[in-house]
Amino acid sequence: MSLDEITSRIAASATSHGRDPADITLIAVSKVQPPERVRAVLDQGHRIYGENRVQEAQGRWPAFQEAYDNIDLHLIGPLQTNKARQAVEMFSTIHTVDRPKLATTLARLAQERGESPEVFVQVNTGEEPQKAGCLPSEADAFIAEVRALDLPLKGLMCIPPIEEEPSLHFALLAKIAARNGLAGLSMGMSSDFETAIGQGATHIRVGSAIFGERDYG
Repeated sequence: MSLDEITSRIAASATSHGRDPADITLIAVSKVQPPERVRAVLDQGHRIYGENRVQEAQGRWPAFQEAYDNIDLHLIGPLQTNKARQAVEMFSTIHTVDRPKLATTLARLAQERGESPEVFVQVNTGEEPQKAGCLPSEADAFIAEVRALDLPLKGLMCIPPIEEEPSLHFALLAKIAARNGLAGLSMGMSSDFETAIGQGATHIRVGSAIFGERDYG
């Protein structure tokens, strides 16, 4: 599937739900993709990309940033506290703030630097023990904690369980966001982004549908 096809589907889904397509940010998830695939999408004019790991992003993006203007990088994978400094230097947005220690570290770095990436609080809507994110029952308190640290809180993020209906998780995330006065909803991937748009997604994270299937071998 091409980038043009994805953007057309985003526009159609947004319009069908009475939304403005311009209110939806497409994050092209470039993790593990070979450089030639990423370059092809850059050549089509897309500038917003998501990476899962700080180290992989550091190895990939500096060369592209020299060759292309206005690249906007989003961290969408778990962030270890000891990688926080590198992350805030490289990414405009961190979608995976999920625990007090990380939030406190980001706030300290923001004070040092005089600026901070925008952040999303990751909520583990499926309460999966192997997955990052604060629990839904703890989300309100953690959101308040992040706000108290003066971090630029954009919204909430989730990754639904693979075997469950994603719309239920998107609806839960939207409900938590609404009661906390947050507009940003980072949710929806290649297989379910249209469903996410219907539930109010503002940021969708699409990888394989744009670049092709990843080869982890």
